[in-house]
Amino acid sequence: MAHDAQAAALSPLQQVVGDFAADKQAFPVPWGKAMMWIFLLSDTFIFTCFLTAYMNVRISTTEPWPYPSEVFALHMFGQDIPMILIAIMTFVLITSSGTMALAVNYGYRRDRRRTVMLLVATAALGAMFVGMQAFEWTKLIMDGVRPWENPWGAPQFGASFFMITGFHGCHVTAGVIYLLVTARRVHSGFYDKRGSYETVEVAGLYWHFVDLVWVFIFAFFYLW
Repeated sequence: MAHDAQAAALSPLQQVVGDFAADKQAFPVPWGKAMMWIFLLSDTFIFTCFLTAYMNVRISTTEPWPYPSEVFALHMFGQDIPMILIAIMTFVLITSSGTMALAVNYGYRRDRRRTVMLLVATAALGAMFVGMQAFEWTKLIMDGVRPWENPWGAPQFGASFFMITGFHGCHVTAGVIYLLVTARRVHSGFYDKRGSYETVEVAGLYWHFVDLVWVFIFAFFYLW
Protein backbone atom coordinates (compact mmCIF):
# COMPACT_ATOMS: atom_id res chain seq x y z
CA MET A 1 0.00 0.00 0.00
CA ALA A 2 2.81 2.38 0.86
CA HIS A 3 4.48 1.60 -2.49
CA ASP A 4 1.23 2.35 -4.37
CA ALA A 5 0.81 5.65 -2.54
CA GLN A 6 4.39 6.58 -3.32
CA ALA A 7 3.90 5.77 -7.05
CA ALA A 8 0.70 7.84 -7.15
CA ALA A 9 2.55 10.81 -5.67
CA LEU A 10 5.09 10.84 -8.52
CA SER A 11 4.62 13.16 -11.46
CA PRO A 12 3.97 11.60 -14.94
CA LEU A 13 7.52 12.49 -15.99
CA GLN A 14 8.98 10.82 -12.91
CA GLN A 15 6.91 7.70 -13.60
CA VAL A 16 8.21 7.51 -17.18
CA VAL A 17 11.79 7.97 -16.00
CA GLY A 18 11.20 5.28 -13.39
CA ASP A 19 9.87 2.88 -16.03
CA PHE A 20 12.94 3.44 -18.20
CA ALA A 21 15.24 2.98 -15.21
CA ALA A 22 13.45 -0.26 -14.33
CA ASP A 23 13.86 -1.55 -17.91
CA LYS A 24 10.12 -1.49 -18.55
CA GLN A 25 8.22 -0.54 -21.71
CA ALA A 26 7.32 3.07 -20.98
CA PHE A 27 5.07 3.53 -24.03
CA PRO A 28 2.89 0.56 -25.05
CA VAL A 29 3.58 0.79 -28.80
CA PRO A 30 4.28 -2.43 -30.76
CA TRP A 31 7.72 -2.61 -32.33
CA GLY A 32 6.28 -3.02 -35.82
CA LYS A 33 4.30 0.20 -35.54
CA ALA A 34 7.21 2.09 -33.98
CA MET A 35 9.59 0.98 -36.74
CA MET A 36 7.06 1.96 -39.42
CA TRP A 37 6.76 5.43 -37.90
CA ILE A 38 10.55 5.78 -37.93
CA PHE A 39 10.67 4.64 -41.57
CA LEU A 40 7.92 7.07 -42.55
CA LEU A 41 9.72 9.89 -40.77
CA SER A 42 12.90 9.19 -42.74
CA ASP A 43 10.87 8.98 -45.96
CA THR A 44 9.27 12.31 -45.13
CA PHE A 45 12.72 13.89 -45.03
CA ILE A 46 13.56 12.42 -48.44
CA PHE A 47 10.38 13.65 -50.12
CA THR A 48 10.77 17.03 -48.43
CA CYS A 49 14.29 17.34 -49.86
CA PHE A 50 13.05 16.36 -53.33
CA LEU A 51 10.18 18.87 -53.31
CA THR A 52 12.35 21.63 -51.84
CA ALA A 53 14.96 21.05 -54.55
CA TYR A 54 12.19 21.11 -57.16
CA MET A 55 10.91 24.47 -55.90
CA ASN A 56 14.43 25.88 -55.87
CA VAL A 57 15.07 24.73 -59.45
CA ARG A 58 11.74 26.03 -60.67
CA ILE A 59 12.18 29.44 -59.07
CA SER A 60 15.80 29.89 -60.13
CA THR A 61 15.55 28.71 -63.76
CA THR A 62 15.77 31.41 -66.41
CA GLU A 63 13.73 29.47 -68.98
CA PRO A 64 9.92 29.39 -68.89
CA TRP A 65 8.36 26.56 -66.89
CA PRO A 66 5.71 24.55 -68.77
CA TYR A 67 2.03 25.05 -67.96
CA PRO A 68 0.49 21.88 -66.42
CA SER A 69 -2.73 22.29 -68.40
CA GLU A 70 -0.70 22.11 -71.60
CA VAL A 71 1.70 19.33 -70.63
CA PHE A 72 -0.82 16.98 -69.05
CA ALA A 73 -3.72 17.47 -71.46
CA LEU A 74 -5.23 14.37 -73.10
CA HIS A 75 -6.67 14.40 -76.61
CA MET A 76 -10.15 12.92 -76.21
CA PHE A 77 -13.44 13.33 -78.09
CA GLY A 78 -11.70 15.47 -80.68
CA GLN A 79 -10.33 18.00 -78.21
CA ASP A 80 -7.61 18.42 -75.59
CA ILE A 81 -8.93 17.87 -72.06
CA PRO A 82 -6.45 19.23 -69.49
CA MET A 83 -5.65 17.29 -66.31
CA ILE A 84 -8.38 14.65 -66.76
CA LEU A 85 -5.98 11.73 -66.25
CA ILE A 86 -4.38 13.38 -63.21
CA ALA A 87 -7.80 14.00 -61.68
CA ILE A 88 -8.73 10.33 -62.11
CA MET A 89 -5.39 9.21 -60.65
CA THR A 90 -5.88 11.42 -57.61
CA PHE A 91 -9.45 10.23 -57.11
CA VAL A 92 -8.34 6.59 -57.30
CA LEU A 93 -5.58 7.05 -54.73
CA ILE A 94 -7.77 8.99 -52.30
CA THR A 95 -10.47 6.32 -52.63
CA SER A 96 -7.87 3.68 -51.76
CA SER A 97 -7.26 5.46 -48.45
CA GLY A 98 -10.92 4.92 -47.62
CA THR A 99 -10.83 1.20 -48.41
CA MET A 100 -7.60 0.88 -46.40
CA ALA A 101 -9.19 2.54 -43.37
CA LEU A 102 -12.12 0.12 -43.60
CA ALA A 103 -9.70 -2.82 -43.87
CA VAL A 104 -8.03 -1.78 -40.61
CA ASN A 105 -11.43 -1.39 -38.95
CA TYR A 106 -12.63 -4.84 -39.98
CA GLY A 107 -9.23 -6.30 -39.11
CA TYR A 108 -9.61 -5.29 -35.49
CA ARG A 109 -13.11 -6.76 -35.57
CA ARG A 110 -11.54 -10.09 -36.64
CA ASP A 111 -13.67 -10.10 -39.80
CA ARG A 112 -11.22 -11.91 -42.06
CA ARG A 113 -13.37 -12.00 -45.20
CA ARG A 114 -14.08 -8.30 -45.34
CA THR A 115 -10.54 -7.42 -44.32
CA VAL A 116 -9.13 -9.48 -47.18
CA MET A 117 -11.62 -8.03 -49.66
CA LEU A 118 -10.78 -4.46 -48.67
CA LEU A 119 -7.02 -5.07 -48.71
CA VAL A 120 -7.27 -6.55 -52.20
CA ALA A 121 -9.49 -3.66 -53.31
CA THR A 122 -6.92 -1.18 -51.98
CA ALA A 123 -4.12 -3.03 -53.78
CA ALA A 124 -6.18 -3.04 -57.00
CA LEU A 125 -6.71 0.72 -56.78
CA GLY A 126 -2.98 1.17 -56.18
CA ALA A 127 -2.17 -0.98 -59.21
CA MET A 128 -4.63 1.08 -61.26
CA PHE A 129 -2.83 4.24 -60.17
CA VAL A 130 0.56 2.82 -61.19
CA GLY A 131 -0.88 1.77 -64.55
CA MET A 132 -2.20 5.27 -65.22
CA GLN A 133 1.13 6.74 -64.16
CA ALA A 134 2.90 4.45 -66.65
CA PHE A 135 0.51 5.70 -69.34
CA GLU A 136 1.27 9.30 -68.33
CA TRP A 137 5.02 8.66 -68.56
CA THR A 138 4.61 7.03 -71.96
CA LYS A 139 2.67 10.02 -73.28
CA LEU A 140 5.26 12.49 -72.02
CA ILE A 141 8.15 10.48 -73.46
CA MET A 142 6.37 10.30 -76.82
CA ASP A 143 5.89 14.09 -76.65
CA GLY A 144 9.65 14.50 -76.27
CA VAL A 145 10.08 14.97 -72.52
CA ARG A 146 13.38 13.56 -71.23
CA PRO A 147 15.35 14.02 -67.99
CA TRP A 148 17.64 16.35 -69.94
CA GLU A 149 15.17 18.13 -72.24
CA ASN A 150 11.63 19.41 -72.46
CA PRO A 151 9.84 20.72 -75.60
CA TRP A 152 7.74 23.16 -73.52
CA GLY A 153 10.57 25.09 -71.87
CA ALA A 154 12.93 24.47 -68.96
CA PRO A 155 14.77 21.13 -69.36
CA GLN A 156 14.85 20.70 -65.57
CA PHE A 157 11.14 19.91 -65.69
CA GLY A 158 11.75 16.43 -67.10
CA ALA A 159 14.41 15.50 -64.55
CA SER A 160 12.33 16.75 -61.61
CA PHE A 161 9.13 15.14 -62.82
CA PHE A 162 10.54 11.70 -63.58
CA MET A 163 12.59 11.56 -60.38
CA ILE A 164 9.88 12.58 -57.94
CA THR A 165 6.88 10.84 -59.52
CA GLY A 166 9.03 7.79 -60.22
CA PHE A 167 10.15 7.60 -56.59
CA HIS A 168 6.54 7.91 -55.46
CA GLY A 169 5.44 5.29 -58.02
CA CYS A 170 8.00 2.87 -56.58
CA HIS A 171 6.46 3.43 -53.14
CA VAL A 172 2.98 2.71 -54.48
CA THR A 173 4.21 -0.45 -56.24
CA ALA A 174 5.91 -1.66 -53.06
CA GLY A 175 2.71 -0.85 -51.16
CA VAL A 176 0.61 -2.96 -53.54
CA ILE A 177 2.90 -5.95 -52.93
CA TYR A 178 2.85 -5.27 -49.19
CA LEU A 179 -0.96 -5.19 -49.12
CA LEU A 180 -1.28 -8.41 -51.12
CA VAL A 181 1.10 -10.22 -48.77
CA THR A 182 -0.84 -8.89 -45.78
CA ALA A 183 -4.14 -9.97 -47.37
CA ARG A 184 -2.78 -13.47 -47.92
CA ARG A 185 -1.72 -13.73 -44.29
CA VAL A 186 -5.11 -12.52 -43.09
CA HIS A 187 -6.82 -15.08 -45.34
CA SER A 188 -4.63 -17.91 -44.03
CA GLY A 189 -5.38 -17.02 -40.41
CA PHE A 190 -1.77 -16.09 -39.68
CA TYR A 191 -2.75 -13.11 -37.54
CA ASP A 192 -5.43 -15.09 -35.72
CA LYS A 193 -2.73 -17.48 -34.54
CA ARG A 194 -0.62 -14.56 -33.35
CA GLY A 195 -3.64 -12.95 -31.73
CA SER A 196 -3.00 -9.55 -33.30
CA TYR A 197 -4.18 -7.64 -36.36
CA GLU A 198 -1.89 -4.68 -35.72
CA THR A 199 0.10 -5.53 -38.85
CA VAL A 200 -2.93 -4.49 -40.92
CA GLU A 201 -2.86 -1.12 -39.18
CA VAL A 202 0.90 -0.83 -39.83
CA ALA A 203 0.26 -1.47 -43.54
CA GLY A 204 -2.43 1.20 -43.36
CA LEU A 205 0.06 3.72 -41.97
CA TYR A 206 2.32 3.13 -44.95
CA TRP A 207 -0.51 3.41 -47.45
CA HIS A 208 -1.94 6.61 -45.97
CA PHE A 209 1.55 8.12 -46.05
CA VAL A 210 1.89 7.31 -49.76
CA ASP A 211 -1.49 8.92 -50.42
CA LEU A 212 -0.56 12.02 -48.43
CA VAL A 213 2.70 12.45 -50.34
CA TRP A 214 0.75 12.35 -53.60
CA VAL A 215 -1.36 15.30 -52.43
CA PHE A 216 1.83 17.39 -52.19
CA ILE A 217 3.15 16.13 -55.53
CA PHE A 218 -0.21 16.91 -57.12
CA ALA A 219 -0.16 20.43 -55.72
CA PHE A 220 3.46 21.18 -56.66
CA PHE A 221 3.55 19.66 -60.16
CA TYR A 222 0.00 19.79 -61.48
CA LEU A 223 -1.57 22.85 -59.84
CA TRP A 224 1.32 25.27 -59.41
